[in-house]
This record gives sequence, structure tokens and C-alpha cells, in this order.
Amino acid sequence: MTNKKVRIAIFASGAGSNAKKIIEYFRKHELVEVSLIVSNKPQAGVLHIAAENKLPILLIERERFFRGDAYIQELKGHGIQFIVLAGFLWKIPDMLIKAFTGNIINIHPALLPKYGGKGMYGAFVHEAVITAKEKESGITIHFVDELYDHGDHILQVTCPVYPNDTPATLAHRIHELEHAHFPLVIEEVIMKKFS
Repeated sequence: MTNKKVRIAIFASGAGSNAKKIIEYFRKHELVEVSLIVSNKPQAGVLHIAAENKLPILLIERERFFRGDAYIQELKGHGIQFIVLAGFLWKIPDMLIKAFTGNIINIHPALLPKYGGKGMYGAFVHEAVITAKEKESGITIHFVDELYDHGDHILQVTCPVYPNDTPATLAHRIHELEHAHFPLVIEEVIMKKFS
């Protein structure tokens, strides 16, 4: 790896708790830096986190993302080499996947391939897991391909589902797993790919 840092963009649609952990983890990293926060929601909490950390923001809109150039020029303009999806709710268009082949990863709050696909995010996932009376849930960190929640798995970590769990209590346990593992996996994948 050269002494130039690998620049990553975090795509997020919500509060940004994973983005915050990732930003903190890489703040003084020698080889990786968070260089851009991308969001499809002007009110997303992640934008406050970006501002607090003096990170540039790219607000994207649906039409251009899906039927235009997918903002590839802006990403390249920021020198982005790797994309992390951290609670980003839109499917990634094929054009963007091709431009960053093998360099986009996502975190899903359940054990894929179960409980993935369109509409399976946040409380909806945890509700489905509880309704199915699963004994365990967890997180799946995976590469992104043309299908929702489908690409090759990098890491799965489990946690128990208790009989009295609600979507909120299960979500709390899942968030702890996400925060503990996601930054480390991002680092590991980038080191392998760019060294």
C-alpha cells in the first residue's frame, strides 16, 4: 500500500450510529480515511454527525441515482475508492456497482439469507425474526451485488433472541454487534484489497 490513504464514502439514510463508530475508528488511521458522507435524506441524523466531524456531505436524489449517472463523477471527484453502506435504504444501481466492483460492502441487521430483501430493514427485520420465533439473530456484513442483501458474506455474528424480546430490545443487541464488528471488517477488507 502506498502512503496515500484509501478514501471511503459512507452511505446512510438514518441516525448514523454506525457511521459515527466508523468515523471514530478511522479518525487517526494511517491508511484509511472517511472522506465523504452520502445520504438520500436531507433530515437524516447522519448529516449532523458529518457536520460535527467536518466531513463533506453529498445529498443525492432518486432520479439521478437510479436513471442518471449514479453520482459516480462526484464520488470520483472526492477520490473515493471504497463505499460502505451503513443503514442506507436504497438499492445500489448496477452502474455504481460496476464502477466500484468488489469495493462496496453493507451491514444487515439479521442473519442472511433469511430476513433480507426489499423492505427488510430496521424494526421490520427484528419484528420478522421475533414473529418467526427464531432462537438467534445477528448481523451479516457482505459485499454488495445487483440484488438486495445478496452478495458474498464476509462475516456473520450471532446473538440470542429471548422469549420476551421486542424489536427495540433485539435492535439494541444487534447495534452492539454492528458497532463492535463493522469498523474492524471494513479495515480488514480494505487492507486485503489495497495492500
